[in-house]
Amino acid sequence: HIGMQKPSLELKGSSFTLSVLHINHFDLEKVAAELDSKLAIAPQFFIGAPLVVNLSSITDPDYNLAALKDLLISRQLVIVGITGAVIEVAAQAKDLGLALIKSGKQAKAQPQMPKTTKIVKQNVRSGQQIYAKNSDLIVVGTVGNGAEVIADGSIHVYGSLRGKAMAGAAGDKHAVIIAKNIDAELVSIAGQYWLTENIQAHSTTKSGCIRLDGESLTIEALPL
Repeated sequence: HIGMQKPSLELKGSSFTLSVLHINHFDLEKVAAELDSKLAIAPQFFIGAPLVVNLSSITDPDYNLAALKDLLISRQLVIVGITGAVIEVAAQAKDLGLALIKSGKQAKAQPQMPKTTKIVKQNVRSGQQIYAKNSDLIVVGTVGNGAEVIADGSIHVYGSLRGKAMAGAAGDKHAVIIAKNIDAELVSIAGQYWLTENIQAHSTTKSGCIRLDGESLTIEALPL
């Protein structure tokens, strides 16, 4: 019957993990150069993922938000809104069809903890990518140069970690990366990352646990 048909639209509360891209410099050329270097290293963090642009460091009321939007779109980034903008820039956002997002309970909500554990009993070779969705990842073997292991939870490598390891991929800041031999190209937890030179600068050990301490990565020795 017509009266029992489902309505053509419904508005329901929900929660999604949104990555926040902080723009810390007004010079778009400088932003573009750094963005391109990040995309070259770990494109999966950005491309296709909904992003909120934080403009709290931009105080210029004449800041060209349209140019920033065009820059980000040209890099296949999906911009859903801005936050932290001065009034004049916020007004630009409205004209550009961008939402004004206020921080609140949603921003403080922690992602759900992993529900399962994915175990891989083999070496992960160059060109291979393994993703443990909503899960921890355990690799019994070596993660070779050019290989990628990604998990929404923590990553444990019982062997050498030489490629890229990205834990807390959905935003879990409590995730860790543990490996018997850390010689990685890149490690990342909830978007904060180190490259090889950063790892070497902070580590005096081969076996270790990498985790977040506030907003920065840290590494501690483990007797593995």
